[in-house]
Amino acid sequence: MPDVVVRAPDAVRDIADRLERAGHETWCVGGAVRDALLGLADLDWDLATAATPGEVKRLFSRTVPVGIEHGTIGVFGRDGRLHEVTTFRADVETDGRHAVVKFGVSLEEDLARRDFTINAMAWSPSRQELRDPFGGRADLSAGRIRAVGEASRRMAEDRLRALRAIRFAARFDFDIEPATWNAIVESAPLLTRLSVERVLQEWTKTLEQVPRPSRAFEQWRTSGALSVLVPRLADVPAEFFAAIDQIPLPSASSRAERSSLRRMTRLALPFVALGGREARAALTALRTSSNDVAFTSAIAEAWITSGSALERLASGGVDDPAALRRIVSGIGRMRVQATVRAFAAIWAARRESGADAPSGAAVARLARTMLHVAFRDPIALGDLAVGGEELRTIGVKPGPLMGRVLHELLQRVLADPAVNTHEQLLVIATQLVEER
Repeated sequence: MPDVVVRAPDAVRDIADRLERAGHETWCVGGAVRDALLGLADLDWDLATAATPGEVKRLFSRTVPVGIEHGTIGVFGRDGRLHEVTTFRADVETDGRHAVVKFGVSLEEDLARRDFTINAMAWSPSRQELRDPFGGRADLSAGRIRAVGEASRRMAEDRLRALRAIRFAARFDFDIEPATWNAIVESAPLLTRLSVERVLQEWTKTLEQVPRPSRAFEQWRTSGALSVLVPRLADVPAEFFAAIDQIPLPSASSRAERSSLRRMTRLALPFVALGGREARAALTALRTSSNDVAFTSAIAEAWITSGSALERLASGGVDDPAALRRIVSGIGRMRVQATVRAFAAIWAARRESGADAPSGAAVARLARTMLHVAFRDPIALGDLAVGGEELRTIGVKPGPLMGRVLHELLQRVLADPAVNTHEQLLVIATQLVEER
């Protein structure tokens, strides 16, 4: 990799300069240095310094005690962003989740406690110097994820590192070097020591940072992490993970609604194969939001009840309007667009693998037809030309019978929307009541 200058933002340079003018050695560290060397933008610039947390707080007026017990103070720069400033530290002991640290160590000792070589580099804005004691820059050039020092020891210090290695490899399209991979596999049975919140955070970061996350989740599977952390997904076919790759990354430049839909769809796809009840249970166990649980379980239930039928309709042409209306009614008009998009991603993944699936053009036609049906045809109880008030005029009292009559009226309308008139539905309702 040719020599490059790491260009830290002015606000970060200001923080480093103030610390160094006060006599405290200070370096930019972590992912921002790595990303700068890769030519990627990164707004989260962290600093490591010889200053103690108390000294940092005295030097800056706007601070937040982000993790003061671990030496980290958040400092607001003139860019309005919070930048973490952490005292040089080394681990004294760790249980795989939490570490006890000591301060007063050197930069090299601080870098030695980090997870991977590509994250164990430091840049001095004042010296214009890169400090790289573990060969991180060479690993960037080689496209390699390699643990700092002894890989098994790094994994034992923090079990989340196994999942981080997989995410970095997928994000940058790097390989995981053999010793580090072996340590990940050995670590997998012990990942239960991680909190559910940390697992969900890593899963979410993979969905938000990696254009084609299926590679990462396949490594979750082959390492054993998937069966330990999300056991309900252990036997889900690979196509449901590959389907995530068909949904673009959420983008800050996109409308908030579109970005949110992409995020939720990416999250949902591996769980779709489980069906509604199991998807709900799996996501609840991961402690995802109630919105994500509801969104995913609805699509998963639609896949089980209607996925095969929609695939046949798409492949053969939509020649059964009544069947399509019943399917759209079951999905619900406000869920149609998201559901079809998820199904389209699964079918696209199947096509990429060489399996049979409706063509992209056929799926697009099906989607247009379903949206037309959803917003122009009567497909819900509220669309019926009669309701409970009209049914009471023919002697139907509120209760189970009224519910059954309304349901049957909807089925008649789904079969033939032309009968959705006040007069015809009352005639049908009267017949239904007499038959009972």
